[in-house]
Parts: sequence; structure tokens; C-alpha cells
Amino acid sequence: MPAAAHAPVRSTFLPYHQPSIDADDEQAVLETLRSGWITTGPRTKTFEHTLAEYVGAARAVAVNSCTAALHLALEAAGVGSGDEVITSPITFASTANVIVHRGARPVFADVQPDTLNIDVDRLEAAITPRTKAVIPVDFAGHPADLDAIMALARNRNLVVIEDAAHSIGAEYGGRRVGGIADMTAFSFYATKNITSGEGGALTTNNIEWAERIAIMALHGISRDAWKRYGSEGYKHWDIIYPGYKYNMFDLQGALVLSQLAKIDRFWKRRVSLKATLDAGLSDIAEIDRPGERPGIKHAYHLYPIIVRTEALNADRDTIMNAIQAENVGIGVHFRAVHLHPYYQETFGFRRGDFPNAEYYSDRTISLPLYPRMSDADADDVVAAVRKVIARFRR
Repeated sequence: MPAAAHAPVRSTFLPYHQPSIDADDEQAVLETLRSGWITTGPRTKTFEHTLAEYVGAARAVAVNSCTAALHLALEAAGVGSGDEVITSPITFASTANVIVHRGARPVFADVQPDTLNIDVDRLEAAITPRTKAVIPVDFAGHPADLDAIMALARNRNLVVIEDAAHSIGAEYGGRRVGGIADMTAFSFYATKNITSGEGGALTTNNIEWAERIAIMALHGISRDAWKRYGSEGYKHWDIIYPGYKYNMFDLQGALVLSQLAKIDRFWKRRVSLKATLDAGLSDIAEIDRPGERPGIKHAYHLYPIIVRTEALNADRDTIMNAIQAENVGIGVHFRAVHLHPYYQETFGFRRGDFPNAEYYSDRTISLPLYPRMSDADADDVVAAVRKVIARFRR
């Protein structure tokens, strides 16, 4: 066979993700550097106010990660030793890890096979007298079934903390994610729809929770640093809680504030690229894609496919590595949390506990989807997947 037949689809590697950073973002960071104030201060506060207004929440607290936001939300809700918190097994491990950090027990409920979001019926079945909170996850940018979850939580006196790491800009029933649940945690990690490099935020309509979270995010001290060292003179501070070092600083705040102004443009580009991927992959019988429910605006953070390995001569990892060999970067979102060694050894979870999550976990591959991609890049992704699937077709 000629050597050219083995040539990859692309001559250069397409990264799984690259952030969209433009001159406005660079200028915002440069101005912050030159201002002399780079830690938590006025730009972080401006971002908090802007984010709260954007999502329709009373308050936003900017922190250094979505993990920190989830941890602080559980602390504000009073979750502690002996409590249980229910969440989805299809999420990044930090969603469950923060439950453990609070001394509580993570409880999983299986997901819907189409959206991969938590199944409300299974969620209800998992509630016990020890359940204190629920963390629904907006998988890939598709909001969870918030009306049903909130109604169930009200009837059972539970706190709902939405893990919206994937869903900034998404809408549910005409309302933006961030102003619906009791508390909502966002991520601005490097791969997210808008980024501060590292960073996150917590939004809520509960002022008491917001004020506690803001204090706990910065050591539990009674005054912000930029207030302590203001022009009106030094102000003493007190430790009023044993807090954490979770604050977002102004370099991050400046960058993500600039990014937030472009979120609609970014989203429209994601929609266009998704349409190209959908059109190119929809006729492949060995590939399924998560569904989309009516009444929502999807953030399109991820483009996961579900490879029907039972119809192919290869497992997911073989197919994944073959796509990458075509110079197309990939990801896996996610291997089900309950299958990781710590959760099996510590809490006794086993394969077979959550069949929908496990079927997806064993077969998913995330393809590139981000605004910096060109139309030709999207065409290359389609070509690489089609080539690999054809190679392993029975």
C-alpha cells in the first residue's frame, strides 16, 4: 500500500482546546498590571457585579476555581459530618471530592441516557433522612432539569447547588443559569467558554450565604484587602471564621470581565461549528450524540460523541488514540466518578450501580469545539472520525 494512504488527515496537530484571547483581553490585563493593584480588588469586584447582573442573581462571589465555589457553597449550606449530598456520576471528580472535604458522604444518582444529566426520578429515590443537599451537573452545557429538581428540593428541605462549570450563558425556561438554583458554581478554567486562566464564581439570591462565602473565600477575615489598604487609612481586621485562600485576584478578574463581554459572539461560533460536526457525523450508525431537551439554551461547551463499540472491532481507547493519530486532539468527559479507585474503595461503589452512566463512560470521546477553530478545522475533525470509524467497522 502506498505510504500516502497512511498519512494522517491533518499535517499539523489540532489541539483539543485553545482559548480565544484577543487584544482587548491583553489590554485589560496589561492595564491591571500597570495599575499597581493585581490581587483581589476593584476589577474582581466589578466582575462580580457584572456577572450577577448577567445571570440575574442578587450576588456573585468570584473565587479561584469552580471547585472552591462548590466547597464554599456546601459550607454555607451547613453540610458536614454525617450528611449526604446527591450528585451525578458523570462529572469531574471535584464535584464529589468537595462533598468528601466537608466530611459528608457522596451519593450518586444515575443519569438520563440522552442528556447525561441527573435523572430526577433516580435522584428522588436516592434521598434519605441524611440528605442535606443536591448538586445537579449541567453536563456539556445542557442545563439540568431545574424546575423538577427545585420542586423536589423544596418538598424535602434540601439545598440545590448547581454545578454550572460547563454552562455559563445557558438558559432554562427563558432564565439564565446562575439565577435559578439556591447557589450556582461556575468555572473559568482555561478550557471553558470564557476564561480567567484559573477561576470560578458562586452566584446566589441568598445575601446571607453570599456574605459568608465572600468572607470564607479570603481566610475568614472581616475586611477585603483592598478595603484594608485604601486611601482612607489602614483598617484592622479580625478572623471571624476559619476560612480558606480561595479568592480571585484582579489579573483574573480583568481577563474574565473582558471575556464575558464576548460570550454571545463565542456562543454563536460554537453553534456554527457544532452544526458542521453534526452534519458530518449524523449518518454514522456507530456514533450517537447526547440529546437536547426543548425549552433550554445549550452552552455547547463540549462536543461529546458516544461510540457504539459493540458495533466495532475496537474499544473506546483504541478509537480515541486512532483519532489523535490523525492529528486531532481529543478529551474524555468523563469516566464515571463511582468507578475511580478511591470511590470504590472508600464508599463501596461497584460497576453495575449506575448503568446509564457506565455505558456512556466506557464509550465517550470529546471532539474539539471552540471559537478559535476554523471551518477547515471542523471539516478535519469530521474526516478524522469518519476515517477511524471506517477502519474499525465490522
